[in-house]
Amino acid sequence: MLSDFKSLIVELIDKSDEYKIYGRLVKAQEELVLLTDQSKLDNFWDDQQQAGKVLKQQTKLKQFVEPWIAFFNEVDDLKTFYEVAIETNAAEYEQEISDLIKKLNADLQSLEFLELLSGENDRCDAIVNIHPGAGGTEACDWGMMLYRMFTRWIERKGFTFEILDWLDGDGAGIKNVTILVKGEFSYGYLQYESGIHRLVRISPFDANARRHTSFASIYVTPDIENEIEIDIKPEELRIDTYRAGGAGGQHVNKTDSAVRMTHLATGIVVQCQNERSQIKNRATAMKMLKAKLYDHYKKEQQAEADKNNPEKKDIGWGSQIRSYVFQPYTMVKDHRTKVEIGNIQAVMDGDIDEFLTGELKMFNIK
Repeated sequence: MLSDFKSLIVELIDKSDEYKIYGRLVKAQEELVLLTDQSKLDNFWDDQQQAGKVLKQQTKLKQFVEPWIAFFNEVDDLKTFYEVAIETNAAEYEQEISDLIKKLNADLQSLEFLELLSGENDRCDAIVNIHPGAGGTEACDWGMMLYRMFTRWIERKGFTFEILDWLDGDGAGIKNVTILVKGEFSYGYLQYESGIHRLVRISPFDANARRHTSFASIYVTPDIENEIEIDIKPEELRIDTYRAGGAGGQHVNKTDSAVRMTHLATGIVVQCQNERSQIKNRATAMKMLKAKLYDHYKKEQQAEADKNNPEKKDIGWGSQIRSYVFQPYTMVKDHRTKVEIGNIQAVMDGDIDEFLTGELKMFNIK
């Protein structure tokens, strides 16, 4: 009956009214009005660089505000539709009203999730580095397994990726790989994956079938080259070139086109060999270095700010964040969020959204 929907619609209306006065949304709407008025001034394009920044911020605010406005309007339309249906006793609209309620609840859930992705760089692409720890072939194979897990997740999301650097392991797996993940909110989704990932399994490389523990570090930074203002002096860098390697064939270069950059003050190292041109590899390596330095300095500032806050969770580089156990039982457990998944094969096939959502909720408590 139509009356059965009343409480569900009232709940949606209450949530809509609550978000209409949500501080961040109100502030964004006010800022958007100011920027829109500014863009209409006759002298707006006199300073093209400043105009570009204004338009970019305007677009960013619209991407946040407009979906909420659309949601509010649809809730108002549902309210009107329901009132008319009740007045006219139009029972034939029951299914349509039911479908609208389900849709709006799903829309609200998506909007609330996107609120977790409201950080300064969350919309950026992500640079993901996977570096196996000590342990020879076993560790290198673990690095390859993580690479496969992340690339499968990328495919599930409809994102794309580009390999920026690749170093084969001795015999199997990889010693190091860096990929650029392209897709809206790539960094937002993956940012808290930085840390140490631990594997426990019966090693396929051990003739005695013993259980081995392997580690690999993941480092995620936003791809924000054009927005980073970091002055890197030539004397602060050591730049090495070497011959690019790979799996063979067209991936093996006969010139020293690969580039490795070391920032002497911080010890941060980046390398790139995905292009045949050394110039292009230098440009990509510099972009990666700026992104890592930006992330490094930002975390230093955050650590200083959090020094006197014992409740602050440690998400720093070097934290052991997750264990993947194949033996004596199967379980993937995140040590920060306590999320556990028993279907380890699904996780290794890229089904990691439950972990990512848990991280976002944990580290974005308002």
